[in-house]
Amino acid sequence: MNGFKKISCVLFVTIMLLAVAGCVQSENTTPDEQDAADSFEQEVQTTEEDTVGLAFQKEATISLVNEAVELMNENGELAFDEFRKKDSKWFHDDTYLSIWTTEGIRVAYAPNVSCEGENVSGLKDYDGNPLGKLFIDTALSEDGQGWIDYQWPKPGETSPALKYTFVKRASIGDQVYLVTSGFYVDDYVYTNNLQDIDYFTRFGTVSLGNLLHPGTVDKDLGVDYSIAHVIIKPGGSIDPHMMTNPEVHYVLAGEGVLYIEDVPFELSEGLIVLVPANSKQHTENTGDSDLEFFAIDQPAWAEENEEMAESTTHD
Repeated sequence: MNGFKKISCVLFVTIMLLAVAGCVQSENTTPDEQDAADSFEQEVQTTEEDTVGLAFQKEATISLVNEAVELMNENGELAFDEFRKKDSKWFHDDTYLSIWTTEGIRVAYAPNVSCEGENVSGLKDYDGNPLGKLFIDTALSEDGQGWIDYQWPKPGETSPALKYTFVKRASIGDQVYLVTSGFYVDDYVYTNNLQDIDYFTRFGTVSLGNLLHPGTVDKDLGVDYSIAHVIIKPGGSIDPHMMTNPEVHYVLAGEGVLYIEDVPFELSEGLIVLVPANSKQHTENTGDSDLEFFAIDQPAWAEENEEMAESTTHD
């Protein structure tokens, strides 16, 4: 069990003990004591949330780089050996340090030490941006430090992801270095786009894809709603059905009619319609192009929340 998990367990047990004490001794607890307990519990909850958030990761990255610079000040180039140690604070999972001279020579690079000694001043990111120059210019700037965002594939992957890297100037004797460490943003903030989602077909002419659904990702998104991209071909329709939850439709393109309890609502780009829970709904594409809209469900769409309904003939 790592240190964070141990701390979490201790905090959890502490909260439970406080809760039990509050239940058993509530008559003897003063308002000030109860306020203090509530404040402590809120502080613990906030701390646990922060340790998995973007703000925490930024601070952790800055701290790691600052500590690396301090170690270089103390131990000189001997610090590089520490930075290369696997499963250390300096090198674990996707976390590592990259140390360059400001001439662009990489002198410490734990993920692949065979790359040390290379001149990477001309390094470019996935989009062709001059990453090497950006790193060096940031280190040589008046502040001597800063953040750089760029597109870079994760280890073992070929498609790029947004990486956010902190760069700081350091020196050993007369030699000036830059120290960097970064992280992939989508490990902390969920993103998706229509080009990357998988679609499936319903009702013969309708394509649906989950843009956001907490049940289809391997991380806790902290939300209980879903957003589906719905495409109805010309002449197509969604069969009558009911949802036990309210559902919002936001029209992206095309024309059509949404029937709610057989009452027609003309659909056009930019329109938003809230379908009340347990209301029969039926959507038709009446135009010559695809009818596209977002269907937003809370709680997130689930098969057990949908019930098909009898068809109604519309004039």
